[in-house]
Amino acid sequence: MSSTNHGSTAPFTAGGALHRSGGDLGAAVLPLLAVTAATWRLFGLPASYLIQVVAVYVAMSALVVWRSPAPSTTRGLGVANRITLGRATLVLPVAALVFHPQIVLGAAYWWIILCSALAMLLDSLDGRVARRTGTTSAFGAGFDMELDAFLILVLSVLVWQSGKVGPWVLLIGALRYLFVAARWMWPRLRGKLLESQRRKVVCVVQGIVLLACLAPMIPSVMASAVAAGGLALLMYSFAVDVAWLVTH
Repeated sequence: MSSTNHGSTAPFTAGGALHRSGGDLGAAVLPLLAVTAATWRLFGLPASYLIQVVAVYVAMSALVVWRSPAPSTTRGLGVANRITLGRATLVLPVAALVFHPQIVLGAAYWWIILCSALAMLLDSLDGRVARRTGTTSAFGAGFDMELDAFLILVLSVLVWQSGKVGPWVLLIGALRYLFVAARWMWPRLRGKLLESQRRKVVCVVQGIVLLACLAPMIPSVMASAVAAGGLALLMYSFAVDVAWLVTH
């Protein structure tokens, strides 16, 4: 998972942003419904699952329209951000499963791992495309980063619901949001962090750790140990960033 910027750099206007992003958001509904329907049918989920996925997608779309720059020479969101949007069609059906913890067992583990791993693999593609096409932007970086953070949060909840790891595993998904809250409350943390390969690697490790914990062949004791190692690494990474912001 990377935090590479991609997209357009045009200034924001509400109407222009809707005009620019609406077509891509509408086109993404088809693959979203395909993954959602497959999940629904595979595990015999109630109709409320479909509503929950759609509700989360509507909320995400509203945020994309709100933060999306106005129309520019690039049609739509741009190819890199379309890849990120495609990743969202895999992440959101998994996210809605947190409302149905009873299915987080057996074959459901493998379906969650498949969708999440594919979303993670595609994450290396959107940033690369953005750099090659010269379409990097703060909007693209934010879209990419927020989707990554959301996936990590969802996976940490699913690991907890699996019963393999205690509720402390939720810290893996919550730390980033706690850091954002701390930046609002403590002005000294509001500085701009430099690009960091360490931060990107640690993010990837968290995804791998959580997927490993979900794997059926990993026993509870091993899952707890692996998650503890991932959390320790994540806390170290945040501590380095906090120390840098405070001292600079």
